[in-house]
Amino acid sequence: MSSAGVSATVCRRQEGFKAAMRGQAVAQHPQARSGPTSRSSLRVVARDFPKPDFEKEKTFQEMAAISAAVKAAPRPKEPLTVVIAGAGLAGLSTAKYLVDAGHKPIVLEARDVLGGKVAAWKDEDGDWYETGLHIFFGAYPNLMNLFKELNIEDRLQWKQHSMIFAVRDSPGEFSRFDFPDLPAPLNGIVAILRNNQMLSWPEKIQFALGLLPAIVYGQPYVEAQDDKTVTEWMVKQGVPARVNDEVFIAMAKALNFIDPDELSMICVLIALNRFLQERHGSKMAFLDGCPPERLCQPMVDYVTARGGEVRMKAGIKNIELNEDGSVKQYNLLSGESITADLYVSAVPVDIFKKLLPAPWYQQQFFSKLDKLVGVPVINIHIWFDRKLTTVDHLLFSRSPLLSVYADMSTTCREYFDTERSMLELVFAPAEKWIGRPDEEIIAATMKELENLFPTEIAADGSKAQIRKYKVVKTPLSVYKTVPDCEPCRPTQRTPIRNFYLAGDYTKQRYLASMEGATFSGKLCAQAIAEDWNTSAVKPSQPAKEKALA
Repeated sequence: MSSAGVSATVCRRQEGFKAAMRGQAVAQHPQARSGPTSRSSLRVVARDFPKPDFEKEKTFQEMAAISAAVKAAPRPKEPLTVVIAGAGLAGLSTAKYLVDAGHKPIVLEARDVLGGKVAAWKDEDGDWYETGLHIFFGAYPNLMNLFKELNIEDRLQWKQHSMIFAVRDSPGEFSRFDFPDLPAPLNGIVAILRNNQMLSWPEKIQFALGLLPAIVYGQPYVEAQDDKTVTEWMVKQGVPARVNDEVFIAMAKALNFIDPDELSMICVLIALNRFLQERHGSKMAFLDGCPPERLCQPMVDYVTARGGEVRMKAGIKNIELNEDGSVKQYNLLSGESITADLYVSAVPVDIFKKLLPAPWYQQQFFSKLDKLVGVPVINIHIWFDRKLTTVDHLLFSRSPLLSVYADMSTTCREYFDTERSMLELVFAPAEKWIGRPDEEIIAATMKELENLFPTEIAADGSKAQIRKYKVVKTPLSVYKTVPDCEPCRPTQRTPIRNFYLAGDYTKQRYLASMEGATFSGKLCAQAIAEDWNTSAVKPSQPAKEKALA
């Protein structure tokens, strides 16, 4: 296609999106109600909703207070140079809050793209494809604070406060949970009570009774359930097995890309607690474009404008130690070595374990990381030759092979197209598929899509035609949240005096997620500010005792 043709296409997409934003929907549908919805009543509606008023939530205010405390920390006599390995959300968050605390971070990224687990790339046609289908919840107070602090809140496209599930054994049919504008937990209770298709009244009552201890006793109860899988917890609490089939399988695959018979119940309870206790907790937003450009780059700009650095293609070969066991320098794959006052690892846990110096492994703080292992996941993009009838939202497929999906040509401003759909789908669990050829994965996906779009997609390709596809495989993604992982998660402050950790696997209340990664970076920066901003000695001065003593 010529450059003029590309410009015309982009122009048509932008005008279509602007029209939709003015209320001129591509095709209207009646006001949705909780309960079953046939595909014939699902129409493409590109409409965003106002930003939720989550600033009033206690969690948002708590996280805003941490941001303010880091920024108000006493200024160090001299800014410390802090080298951070990894330019994902954890590393960039660490850098952002370190400059707020008065220090100079230097972020080292091995690849040529920002974002880590939210990385994205452009194909030969200029279309983006991403590592995952990334959803921003109202219950993500650190990310919501970050968007506000960077002045990019308008980049979140908020959707209707609903959760939409495909109906098993009824191809093309969906079941909705629509949350009314009521305080939590009333809005969630009403949404569940109004949906009579997925769970019967006795099942709802037994489910509610099973959740009661989590609601009453809060976080201590939630953390105590880390020794049980979801299915084991259900048996213990007397929750009907159909709740697992109808709800928990879809939730488990969306939260951690594994099934309920493997997933620790702590993961589900943390999510449910946030959704039930915060008015806008379960409300979802899509970023208006790819994360590296629309979220990570503003973080880089913020850091570099305040004296920090971000270096790409600067992978770490190993961590070299001083005689006392502290970090001497990071040795890079390029042959260069970099020294600093302090060092941070913000790489995924599986990569950090490969970099872990042998002497450190003698300590339980580090050796217990063996329990934390990344889970494989596959993200799929399929561009079709026509517009499919779908909704402007995230959809839970409840398919054996697929977790969640969305028509990004409808949900996202960057990918908006009134004429042709681009489905982004999470293929999980992926352990048995990660090594298979892309062609086999796409063929299996098309069979699942035939059930979701029975009138429009056929597995044999006789209906909607695939224009192109991308399969993004991540063999080791977020850590697999199986039972008894919680005690193995390290704090951001380590036993090594000049070394800190950040990453979604480190200790923080939001587990393995974008929110968890962002929060871990803030906690890492806070720990550094507390330890060194008023210290009379510099980290580079020899310790009185060996770091490994």
